[in-house]
Amino acid sequence: MGATADDFDLAADASGDRVRRARSLHPDSRRAVGEIRDRLGPGPFALVVLFVSANRLPDEVAAAVMEHFPGQVVIGATTAGEIGDEGYLDGAIVGVGLPLGHFRAQIMVINDLDRFPEHLSIQDVLRLRGALAGMVPNWPNEFVFLLSDGLSLMEDRLVSALGPALGGAPLFGGSAADGVDFRRTCVLADGAFRPNVAVLAFIRTNCRVKVFRFDHLVPTDTRMVVTEADPANRIVREINAEPAARAYARALGRDPDQLSPFIFAAHPVVVRIGGAHHVCAIQRVEPNGDLKFFTAIDEGLVLTLAEGQDIAAHLKLSLDELSPEGPPEAIIACECILRRLEVEETQVKVAMSEMLARHNVVGFNSYGEQLNMLHVNQTFTGVAIYPPPADPAGPTGR
Repeated sequence: MGATADDFDLAADASGDRVRRARSLHPDSRRAVGEIRDRLGPGPFALVVLFVSANRLPDEVAAAVMEHFPGQVVIGATTAGEIGDEGYLDGAIVGVGLPLGHFRAQIMVINDLDRFPEHLSIQDVLRLRGALAGMVPNWPNEFVFLLSDGLSLMEDRLVSALGPALGGAPLFGGSAADGVDFRRTCVLADGAFRPNVAVLAFIRTNCRVKVFRFDHLVPTDTRMVVTEADPANRIVREINAEPAARAYARALGRDPDQLSPFIFAAHPVVVRIGGAHHVCAIQRVEPNGDLKFFTAIDEGLVLTLAEGQDIAAHLKLSLDELSPEGPPEAIIACECILRRLEVEETQVKVAMSEMLARHNVVGFNSYGEQLNMLHVNQTFTGVAIYPPPADPAGPTGR
């Protein structure tokens, strides 16, 4: 069930790079994965992560991974957009390599997510974390990275089940995506892209790390109550005892026919959990007027309308707060598809891309994000990786 790169020769990691990033836009997936390998440079790696455009054929990418990364542990996900060295990308493959000189990883693949309690053992999770700590007992920092099928509807239950086994290790992750089609989302694990799968990467490092989540949304005074729902399918049938789409549109002062993904992005609903507001993002309006959500929803839940601040200004402020002494070595991020839609609709993609590139962000646009025991939406969630405290290269050097 577990996999480790601990047997590789540490002397081979001679470059000194703490995190390596690469991207390829080559239309041939075999060539693209080869370019990723070349740009990441020589291993060995504790872990390689690939974010793969949903426009590509997953089987072709998987075959190329087996060819170009033999003996390496590689995981990944399909996307609704990629983030690379130039910021936002489309149609790309983006790679992150975590060299053995600074990282160790243990991998757990969870198959058959629709029946995951049968395949997830908390004891196995604890054993993997213990084995990882035993590899490098003097390395103090750890985090957990989760990639999950974004159409499985299981992320909420999965992170809730994992929580008791995480101890003090912060978890973040993203739900695999399929552009804006919502038809087939796949996770790369054990050499293949498959739906109905999740993969957990337990990572330990001598680098400083900070797991974070932020969004640019502010709750308003407008509240609504879910009066009829289908929680298993994340569907709300009624809000305030009237058809859900009509009630939501009424709260916005709009006609239900005007509802669109951009409206959902600009006017999300949030719920209060543990003293903080979290977005329950709307995916679409069903033909019968129901609302389909990206996250768990239930009857009796109080929904609060939220309004967005300037997304570009908020991103700058948030990334600057992660970079008090200069940009991190890398930020691995999962950003909700609804943020990407807002960025494109408001025509701030160039400015946002420049900020993402300046702060060494790499990642993908997802169908939802995970933070510790919560599955959330419309956020920018990830881990900032900094040099080790005693590293003579300093906070900004390599």
